[in-house]
Amino acid sequence: MIIRFRKNPLGERGEEVHASSYIRKRQIVLDSALLDHSPELIRIMVHEVFHFVWTRLDNRSRREWEGVVRGEFARRIPGELGYSAALRKERLMADGRGAIRNKLWRDYVCESFCDTAAWCFSARTRHDEVDLPVVARKGRERYFRSLLARRILPV
Repeated sequence: MIIRFRKNPLGERGEEVHASSYIRKRQIVLDSALLDHSPELIRIMVHEVFHFVWTRLDNRSRREWEGVVRGEFARRIPGELGYSAALRKERLMADGRGAIRNKLWRDYVCESFCDTAAWCFSARTRHDEVDLPVVARKGRERYFRSLLARRILPV
């Protein structure tokens, strides 16, 4: 099954995506083509599940994550850990307003959280969507370890 959106938050009308989460419906829809690609299925599924985690995070944890990516943004660190965050980061750069807490920024923060979770919790094989420098990856990994240590994320 190919997933297309009438109004796609990732891009143009009718653009194909691999998956989508519907938080209010408690539903994740995946492209059936992913069944033939286990590592990619796992990476995308983890990303989608973490959209639900993001909505359940307390404000302190969300603000801490926002601080992590705000620091990267201020230092103009290039790259991301997935297409979803990379696309939004690109839009933020083009917007020219930087890390102002508008919808573009909030969408980027959420997608960077989910892409980072997918990188942390699925097989860390090489992937052409992963181009964030190692120093930034380590900072993001520390953040996720802190969530685990504080028992905010289930083990």
